[in-house]
Amino acid sequence: MENLDSMFKPKSIAIVGASRDPHSIGFSVVKNLIDSKYGGKIFPVNPKADEILDLKCYHSVLEIPDEIDLAVITVPAAITPNVVEECGKKGVKGLAIIASGFSEVGRTDLEDKVVEIARKYNMRILGPNIVGIMSNPMKMNASFGPYLPYPGKITMISQSGALLIALDSRTWVDRVGMSYLISIGNMSDLDFADLIDYFKNDEDTKCISLYVEGIKNGRKFIDVCKKILEKPIVALKSGVSARGSIAAASHTGSLAGSGKVYSAAFKQATVVQAYTLDDLFDRSLALSLQPPMKGENLLIITNGGGVGVLATDAAEKYGIPLKDPPEDLKEKLKQIMPEFGSAKNPVDITGMASAEWYGKALKIALQHPWVNGVTVLYCETSVSDPRELSMEIFEATNCNRVDKPITVSYIGGEVTERAIEWLQKKGIPVFRSPDRAISAMAALREYGRFIEKGFDEFYRFEDVDTEAVRSILKKIKNEGRDYVTEVEAKAILEAYRIPVAKTMLAKTKEEAEELSKNMKYPLVAKIVSPQVIHKSDVGGVILNIKTPEELVNAFEKIILNVKTKVPNAEIIGVALQEMAPQGTESIIGSTKDVQFGPTVMFGLGGIFVEVMKDVSFRIAPFSKSTAIDMINELNGKAILYGVRGEKPKDIESLSDAISRVSQLVTDFPEIKELDANPTLVYEEGIKVVDARIILEK
Repeated sequence: MENLDSMFKPKSIAIVGASRDPHSIGFSVVKNLIDSKYGGKIFPVNPKADEILDLKCYHSVLEIPDEIDLAVITVPAAITPNVVEECGKKGVKGLAIIASGFSEVGRTDLEDKVVEIARKYNMRILGPNIVGIMSNPMKMNASFGPYLPYPGKITMISQSGALLIALDSRTWVDRVGMSYLISIGNMSDLDFADLIDYFKNDEDTKCISLYVEGIKNGRKFIDVCKKILEKPIVALKSGVSARGSIAAASHTGSLAGSGKVYSAAFKQATVVQAYTLDDLFDRSLALSLQPPMKGENLLIITNGGGVGVLATDAAEKYGIPLKDPPEDLKEKLKQIMPEFGSAKNPVDITGMASAEWYGKALKIALQHPWVNGVTVLYCETSVSDPRELSMEIFEATNCNRVDKPITVSYIGGEVTERAIEWLQKKGIPVFRSPDRAISAMAALREYGRFIEKGFDEFYRFEDVDTEAVRSILKKIKNEGRDYVTEVEAKAILEAYRIPVAKTMLAKTKEEAEELSKNMKYPLVAKIVSPQVIHKSDVGGVILNIKTPEELVNAFEKIILNVKTKVPNAEIIGVALQEMAPQGTESIIGSTKDVQFGPTVMFGLGGIFVEVMKDVSFRIAPFSKSTAIDMINELNGKAILYGVRGEKPKDIESLSDAISRVSQLVTDFPEIKELDANPTLVYEEGIKVVDARIILEK
């Protein structure tokens, strides 16, 4: 990381591929550096020019007499390796490769070659395939974006160059202040985690904002982000639609979509997620200007019932539902409004409200210990001047100096727009709809929860038997299988102290009868075959077997059913299992994600997982505390906590099992998919009734 100051705070920049053609990128970068009033030295490099924009032009980087901190490379991809070699010989510290035509078009060989050369000379690379770097603190537009963004304290890092240019212009329209706009491109060397790790210490950055298309090293990203609680990170992930698993062999595999996994990763990384571009701007702005919301009590102050209702709906949607204020707060608020006003939440000080009324209400709210955050809503009326209102809001927040966030929504015309601009320059985030103001406050609350919870460290379970699992997997490997029988799968879970229903494998009916002598009736008999995934669909499961005679008949019937319906099935045997008492069905599963590795899923069984897909995900491994968070995310969680007179289920044992599965799949990365389904949850304890494990081939 030692070279990154040279990249983002360079004292000298060489533009390799600088051009005299006004329509070229090489010309734009030179001109933008001059126009942005960059204070360092600028060295255009072009073998066919002696001067560009009144600057001496060098025919090679090697001819430049000064040291070079950053080289911006705009030459074609084919000759980029040669340029990088020259930069290395010159002692250049950082490379921003604008040139495209690398891995994004399938030329990974060319990209790998560039990285290899850069590493030989200890140079760091941003890109290739980028727009460049824009820095307000350095007055440096080392890009082909039109101009520096609206100044502020957000560092935005984008994987899309075209989007970054569009957002650059939009910062001025929406007055969203940026310190840096950085295009990250193909991430051949520097990735999101590297830049987050660097900007966590940057005094000009109050919030780090990300536009993400994909993360190359998911675990590195989580590890870096989750340790930076002092600086909020916001991320918008594109491409979150279901990515359809081809013939997924497990429920978990079919339910794990890119969006679910990224959302889980963001939570574990203490990253506030945004869902649209508006959301990314709004949440980044609020987090760069306001303190976190430390508590659940949001108070809304409005002069209109309609916007108040919209804000109430939004508060519930974004996870900070409104509560009724305490009586002493209501009494104080009633004193500054007419009788027909409302001191409930939202606080409606009516359409008669003057700017002064707003100011008094805001001061009362900020000073009251019950209030953790305030959203002010204003509809333009002839009664109050929005410019006076902005001054009242600023004065109320400025003189109360409390560590409570405030967001504002103004709805009005031209005068209101000027009031918005004035207030935003004073550090108060203002939005043009109540929904956006509440979403911004929800981001402040989510960041507050991250701080309250702190870094969730995973502590290993020491009572697990890794050798037993290793022995089972070795036997399977030696037999040339990637299929794990149900008996083996349950033995693996049992080795990690996850309770399972007692299960034994019988290869003949005689063996079944003998094994049953050491088991408690009633029993369940289930086919064991790598070709039969959904056993009941082919008559491969028989329940409630009460006697040895019934067991023999069940064995024969199951074998006949499977041979008839799946003629080519390899029949390993029949699993005999003690029937577990009735309990609440749930599913614990795991599947591998390309970016993040092993993930763990939890959901309620039956219709909840099959139809409603009411599930939650996390990246393995994680603690019992995180497992409880997963349980609490389910829409149907009330079933586990007790409804309609039922007693609560054993959340402690359930969360323990979920966390143990996360350790198991981390310890043994050869596990590709795992389903403990159903896992029955009781008032005391749990039991895995059926288990399936598939190994990497």
